[in-house]
Amino acid sequence: MSDASAAPLLRLEGLSRRFGGLQVLQDVNLAIARGGIFGLIGPNGAGKTTVFNLVTGLLQPSGGRIEFEGRALAGLAPHAITRLGIARTFQNIRLFREMSLLENVMAGLHAQLGYRMHDLILGTPRFRRAERRARERARELLGWVRLEHKLSDRADNLSYGNQRKLELARALASEPKLLLLDEPVAGMNSSEKDELMTEVRQIAERGYTIFLIEHDMRFVMGLCQDIAVLNFGRIIARGTPQAIRDDEQVVQAYLGREDDDAADAADAADAVDGAAAAAAAVPAQPQGRT
Repeated sequence: MSDASAAPLLRLEGLSRRFGGLQVLQDVNLAIARGGIFGLIGPNGAGKTTVFNLVTGLLQPSGGRIEFEGRALAGLAPHAITRLGIARTFQNIRLFREMSLLENVMAGLHAQLGYRMHDLILGTPRFRRAERRARERARELLGWVRLEHKLSDRADNLSYGNQRKLELARALASEPKLLLLDEPVAGMNSSEKDELMTEVRQIAERGYTIFLIEHDMRFVMGLCQDIAVLNFGRIIARGTPQAIRDDEQVVQAYLGREDDDAADAADAADAVDGAAAAAAAVPAQPQGRT
């Protein structure tokens, strides 16, 4: 008998996408296992965000198949895909800026509340219990990204880095089985990136599967156990951070040689060599989703 837990959580088979005459993705094949952190890297315009938009239903494939837990996603609306257990953040932050941090995260919990319209109108005990649970969960998620001390602040009063963390907490509110992070450290300074690296690692240790796109090689190689490289809409390599760093095709297409792009190569080397030390510095987290 086959072990269902060993089956890929997400599978892309022969995935393609055209915009008019432009072929953005061509025959993309990926299988992402449950647990851990998977990275997708590549030059600007390689098609990385298009992959996320296809997985989350914002776009439909021109060809190929997307399966989540063995179920085909083609034709499903984004909200239906969210209910199946996929959540994401965006390159361009999308928050309710005039609402508090607590209210933003509670909005992400809407599908989990379990009360009906008449409960809301009448203020029934069911409504009050659900709201209390939602507030407690929202506080907990804000704590995961070190924002619990700002829960009453308006979202638009946060720094850029903290707005990205708030969007992450709100994405987690839907209790996803797969969390997609689209350039999570874009625009952050070095200390903010280090903080988020620790927080993302801790989220994965709580039992979440994370699929991220990022250009910061130190962040990617310091976090991901498995990385695929997309170039001109095709997967050109897949493997461990060390294997990706040493792949000649990847070096030529994206990472660059040390004499051409010393900063990226040095960051990648530091991340690979220092990943174990960084992991050891993270406080132990309870296993399983809480």
